[in-house]
Amino acid sequence: MNTISTQYLQTRARSVDICSRLEKEDYVVQPVVDVSPPKWHLGHTTWFFETFILLPHFQDYKVFHPEYHFVFNSYYEALGARVIRTDRGNLSRPTVDDVYRYRAYVDEAMLRFLESVVESTPLYVLMELGLNHEAQHQELLWYDIKYILGHNPLFPAYATQNIEQGITSTDSDWIHIEAGVYEIGYEGNAFHFDNESGKHRVFLEAYAIATDLISNKEYLEFIEDGGYQRFEFWHAEGWEWVQTNKITAPLYWHNIDGNWQRYGLGGLQPLVIQEPVMHISYYEAWAFSQWKGMRLPTEFEWEVAAAKFNWGKLWEWTESAYLPYPGFKRVPGPEGEYNGKFMVNQKVLRGASIATSPDHSRPTYRNFFHPHLRWMFSGIRLAKHE
Repeated sequence: MNTISTQYLQTRARSVDICSRLEKEDYVVQPVVDVSPPKWHLGHTTWFFETFILLPHFQDYKVFHPEYHFVFNSYYEALGARVIRTDRGNLSRPTVDDVYRYRAYVDEAMLRFLESVVESTPLYVLMELGLNHEAQHQELLWYDIKYILGHNPLFPAYATQNIEQGITSTDSDWIHIEAGVYEIGYEGNAFHFDNESGKHRVFLEAYAIATDLISNKEYLEFIEDGGYQRFEFWHAEGWEWVQTNKITAPLYWHNIDGNWQRYGLGGLQPLVIQEPVMHISYYEAWAFSQWKGMRLPTEFEWEVAAAKFNWGKLWEWTESAYLPYPGFKRVPGPEGEYNGKFMVNQKVLRGASIATSPDHSRPTYRNFFHPHLRWMFSGIRLAKHE
């Protein structure tokens, strides 16, 4: 078995393993539009290999089911109509068992196909995209599973032993970066997404960036000082979001009889003050920075300093809008819809998180979300002017 076949099997097995602790009822739930049912993720990642690899490149391949293209297409306009995102949780069929049969069918065809794929060819590059695409959905599975279980009034645990255990935030110090011209972006032959490429220079004024993330203890001080009731710390949009949605604490925090508890993958438990505060929106991260008299780093400041601090616990909000680098061009065809069309009204997050799949993080990786979202594993690292 060649290397790409081994990578394929390992990647596909990881998705199944994440879902292995779920009950069948958990696979089909969609509490809000941003959450997709686990069953849909398993089907969509399979559809990606069937649509982008097998159908155009594996002679005589027959689709598993002709209507699955409509069910499991996500946002690829070039590939036709699809179930709209808000309706993914309305589909009781295909069943969970059907989706696993679909995965097995495509996996068998993919392994036969991969016997002839040569490294560094365009098909190999497309395969790398498929594997990294599934890795992204593995992280989304963690987000969505936690949201599904965490919004059930029974607060069921996913597993006693889980990815959230053991992460802490230490007392932070400052890393000082001198003013100057720095290079930003990816340059090389290893896999990377198109939004990372276009290595270019930026000028940065002198700044300092924290060595660690903000802890629950520090964030609790913000809450107790009336942070969610004081408009002066918030953007206008952020304040409207707080007021409209009655936000009083990070996602998954619950004040029960005067004691803060947090829902985690291990169930509802007392808040651990040494852990980094997580599931924070950009609005909250920015308001906290204002309360501290500091700010969030730009994505360029983060990348320049990244080699000097530990990262990878949580995705870290930056002050940067998600925009193309100089020279960015969308590739032709449906693959060009992967990143470029989302470069509007979103903020960049840098780093990785405890939910990020192995080998799927690098200092040039640019994640992005709308400012109000917080179901992902996100946190806060502060910066300040020198």
